[in-house]
Amino acid sequence: MWALRALCLAGLGAAIGGGAADQCSWRGSGLSQEAGSVEQLSLHCAEGSLEWLYPTGALRLRLAPRLPPTSAAIKGGSPPHVTACIKPTGTFRGAQLYLEREGVLELLLPEAPRPRARCFSWLPQEKVALFLQATPHPDISRRIAAFRYELRGDWLARPALPAASLSAEGACRPCNDTEILMAICTSDFVIRGSIRSVSNDAELQESIIGVSATRIHRQKFPLFQAGGRPGRPVGSIRTPLRCGVKPGPGTFLFTGWLHFGEAWLSCAPRYRDFQRIYEGAQRTRQNPCEFPVD
Repeated sequence: MWALRALCLAGLGAAIGGGAADQCSWRGSGLSQEAGSVEQLSLHCAEGSLEWLYPTGALRLRLAPRLPPTSAAIKGGSPPHVTACIKPTGTFRGAQLYLEREGVLELLLPEAPRPRARCFSWLPQEKVALFLQATPHPDISRRIAAFRYELRGDWLARPALPAASLSAEGACRPCNDTEILMAICTSDFVIRGSIRSVSNDAELQESIIGVSATRIHRQKFPLFQAGGRPGRPVGSIRTPLRCGVKPGPGTFLFTGWLHFGEAWLSCAPRYRDFQRIYEGAQRTRQNPCEFPVD
């Protein structure tokens, strides 16, 4: 039997045994499995990947992430749900991926899916897993079922992520005042700027908003870099195509999350509206964090 190995991203790429407790990513071969068997795996990290060569039989992956404290947890509560996103590689072949929730299977990725993410959420007390079922083929060579995953407990209750399982109403409605105030404190990026362009990708069902930044309040990764008008960094932010984003004048405060290396929009109030909301919260001492307003 081939030895199955796991690669923990948090361990700076050190390979560890398949039964390790801190498993983030997994790479293995169906050739090491008996026909009709189900390999049991656990993924314990907030992000990672899986690569299944020559799929045969099935894999069952238990999702048990050790997530960092969220704003709700810091206040003594617990996150209302955990959100996971799965993004297949462009060469995903030889298997289908299902979400197993309380013993019921729901198809997430068919064989040869489009390389777009699928997201789903569950309550902390629910039992969920991913079930990867090999599809029968006379020749399993050159078939690799591979995907990346992200799990977060601190996304907003209505993240604007590319997921059919998330309602269009929730993902596309404007943020309320409370959500805006939380977004400036917890988002991966907070950018003040204007819309340069909006383009649509019908295949991936995404809109790409070109943004010219006048001030970068926060970005965990260099999403916005010099390249536009002198002294103005530019970058792109994505949102579901169904939200119908249109270009318009004015200055906005863009907030959101890094999602598989791409910026995804959460809240984007006009900056003058944000100033009014934040200053009102300051007067009543309801602002969840300090933020520079000018």
